[in-house]
Amino acid sequence: MSDAAFSPFESHLDRDRTLAVLQGALAGADDGELFLERSRAETLVFDDGRLRTASYDAEQGFGLRAVRGEVTGYAHSTEIDEAALRKAAETVRLAVGDGGGTLALPPHGAITPLYAPIDPAAGVSFAARVALLREIDAFARDLDPRVVQVSASISTSVQEVAILRPEGGLSTDIRPMARINVSVIVESNSRRESGNAGGGGRVALDGLIAPEHWQAQVREALRIALVNLRSVPAPAGVMDVVLGPGWPGILLHEAVGHGLEGDFNRKGHSAFAGLLGSRVAAPGVTVIDDGTIPDRRGSISVDDEGTAPARNVLIEDGILVGYMQDRQNARLMGVEPTGNGRRQSYAHAPMPRMTNTFMLPGTDDPAAILSGLDDGIYAVGFGGGQVDITNGKFVFSCTEAYRVKNGQVGDPIRGATLIGDGATALQQIRAIGNDLALDPGIGNCGKQGQWVPVGVGLPSLMIGGLTVGGSAA
Repeated sequence: MSDAAFSPFESHLDRDRTLAVLQGALAGADDGELFLERSRAETLVFDDGRLRTASYDAEQGFGLRAVRGEVTGYAHSTEIDEAALRKAAETVRLAVGDGGGTLALPPHGAITPLYAPIDPAAGVSFAARVALLREIDAFARDLDPRVVQVSASISTSVQEVAILRPEGGLSTDIRPMARINVSVIVESNSRRESGNAGGGGRVALDGLIAPEHWQAQVREALRIALVNLRSVPAPAGVMDVVLGPGWPGILLHEAVGHGLEGDFNRKGHSAFAGLLGSRVAAPGVTVIDDGTIPDRRGSISVDDEGTAPARNVLIEDGILVGYMQDRQNARLMGVEPTGNGRRQSYAHAPMPRMTNTFMLPGTDDPAAILSGLDDGIYAVGFGGGQVDITNGKFVFSCTEAYRVKNGQVGDPIRGATLIGDGATALQQIRAIGNDLALDPGIGNCGKQGQWVPVGVGLPSLMIGGLTVGGSAA
């Protein structure tokens, strides 16, 4: 793949002829677009003292979409040429049929770049990245003699897109991404535990490989591993839970965020369907989805339909005020698109997806929230989870959590899971900290087989009456 800028209408297609094919494909449709993409991604994994993986993936192609009512016709190809485009046009016409629709108005609003249009790996050679991973491995082992295994990875990618609309509008974006992750395993008295840390964003790699950055990640991974090394079995039962700030927002993302996406609500599949204007959370709870935060993992300068992202208020002071929308669901629900039309790649049709989803801070002091916890757990880190969108029921595993009694943080616990449902949990929020934090840049979100990068965030929260699954008697 060439390092020259992706310019499909200079190197592959004639723009006027392409527009004519697009307009013919969408004649009688309600909406649609031509999405063109070139991307490349590199990942290096250093594990157990050696370079285990060095992968490089590059691809390009286009996706052509025609929408009529609730029906979508979609065709894609790795060949970016007029012949492939005309064949795709014939396919998507099947969704339009005899037509009769009127094309929706084009996206409006200014597009503001939110990150530098760069290749994040530029200037950092392959050899330099391997040397850094080796240095991370040695640094982690030197920190503590109990370290028995280290795994570190460096991932970079850049996605270049061009979106041609049937009215002739063209939007382009260059989306960088860089990330460093560290995993440490420690052993003492024949017991092994692990800790993980990392982060990144739509930034150049050279900032992440600064010693003060990666050394902090290594120390954090080791800290978590050592905490888990002295953990005791988690209790079980219904109890109050305090969530720490930042990454615990993944619970909000999964248990609440997906339920606020437009398609689930239009179809009546969400626990929040039909509740606009109703109280769905405790007073003081305000939930935002904001794709406009510079350099964040979940941010997009333009969504994958050509709409500018926005700071969308979903829940305001406990009242449900909006959903996240792409163009199709917004039109069918009689509202405006919110800039949340996203897709994994040119081979996928867009759908409503989150960007950076978080709860605004309250006024409570985090220390006071913890001291007010009589009997419960303090959950700081989360791993995997499962959510049923139709009822919001969730199960999340804790990677770092502590037992709390009479306001005193006690032993770390292992094997804790949080069980509940998003709608009820929102209503049972009893305190909201003033310490909102966003995650370090590690989120990925899956929906209907598509994965996109996202961000989450949360202030410290006390939630009453969650079920804690554990192994202690």
